[in-house]
Amino acid sequence: MAKRIVIVEDDPDQRSNYVDAITKKGYEVTAYSNRREALSGFERELPDLAILDIILGDEVDAGFEICRDLLSRSASLPVIFLTERIDEIDKISGLRLGAWDYLPKPISLDYLAERISSLLRIHEARGQSSQGSSTAKMVGDMSIDQEALLVSWKDQLINLSGTEFRMLAKLVRVPGHAVSYDTLMNATMQSLVTNNTINTHMRNIRKKFENIDPEFNCIKSEYGFGYRWSAK
Repeated sequence: MAKRIVIVEDDPDQRSNYVDAITKKGYEVTAYSNRREALSGFERELPDLAILDIILGDEVDAGFEICRDLLSRSASLPVIFLTERIDEIDKISGLRLGAWDYLPKPISLDYLAERISSLLRIHEARGQSSQGSSTAKMVGDMSIDQEALLVSWKDQLINLSGTEFRMLAKLVRVPGHAVSYDTLMNATMQSLVTNNTINTHMRNIRKKFENIDPEFNCIKSEYGFGYRWSAK
């Protein structure tokens, strides 16, 4: 069965281009022009992945509100923000909400299709993989599976985005060694990444571990340089 993609975009030409390009890749695509239509559609059925603009008509933060609603219904659902709002504060807001990716307009339609395919593969692998996967390795109390992008702490699964996982994987590659901001920026696979963006990612990762273990303190900040994984 074809994966179902939802696009929420108020510009009719852009919306049509996205729909055509993604449909040609074999996906089932539904498009909405505003927040109200999208939320009504989600009441009927949730997508396998959502692509959201942030500004929809007169609502300047509509995409953020849609993202909150979607993730309250399905916390692991892949969400991509595709927007002209590329200020760092907007990226940070999107990451804090739990988006898997934040892409700037204009964008190559081929690249967008590849990002969709990549995130769906990760999501599917997560659903099929178990904590006892043979590809997982242990780092102290943490299990990390590089193939399925799965992490568990003390046998409890932690839901990281693809970007968060890649950064964590860099951090724990050599436990105890400091990892630079530049290395962590490369792990995001995004352009225009600043130290503040990396700090936001790291705060999000810490919080997800702390939700399971309030005493978690393995991620250490190396002031002015980056971060270090300190095994207990």
